[in-house]
Amino acid sequence: MRLYEFPPTRSIRVRWTLQELGIDFESVTVNLVAGDHRRPEFLALNPAAKIPVLVDGDVVLTESVASVMYLAEKYPEHGLLPGSLAARGQAYRWLLFAATELEQPLWRIARHTRLYPEEQRLPADVAIARREFTEMAAVLARHMEGREFVVGAHAGVVDFVTAYTLDWANENALLESYPVLRAYLEQMYARPRAPMRIAAAFASLRA
Repeated sequence: MRLYEFPPTRSIRVRWTLQELGIDFESVTVNLVAGDHRRPEFLALNPAAKIPVLVDGDVVLTESVASVMYLAEKYPEHGLLPGSLAARGQAYRWLLFAATELEQPLWRIARHTRLYPEEQRLPADVAIARREFTEMAAVLARHMEGREFVVGAHAGVVDFVTAYTLDWANENALLESYPVLRAYLEQMYARPRAPMRIAAAFASLRA
């Protein structure tokens, strides 16, 4: 397998899954700062010019959530998705919750504070996005009361996706009111095969 990645990005989710599975894979760094994602050879893999990209033989996947679900289903013996249909339905629910209700406000904050040219940034939308995130974080916090993992009794891909998303939120100081989510975040990144956290990934780029 080959993973096209860049340290601080959502490629962390796929790397985490590969590491938890103990699978040998080739890492290909796509330097977004240098514009590697705009090169023809990369656009042939993902015309959207985004990472991560997971390549497994003839299979090419370009979305982090799709990639982790693919890996979980390819190696079902590791139990990274629940076995019963009802439990898998709950896993899909929370995967999509993380990718939509939690992640999208974080993207808006990033765009309007760092990514867009200054003249295109909308400070008012940052405030709205922060409020929207905290409202949805409260939903997850209530769900996590008394739970170790988002779904079931074992860590799985829903946890890797959720923990990365919460780490992103933590970088924006959005978890202060949710000690249960901060505790869950620390617990997940304490796992032996967990990847670097976002702050460490950014630090690695400056090293």
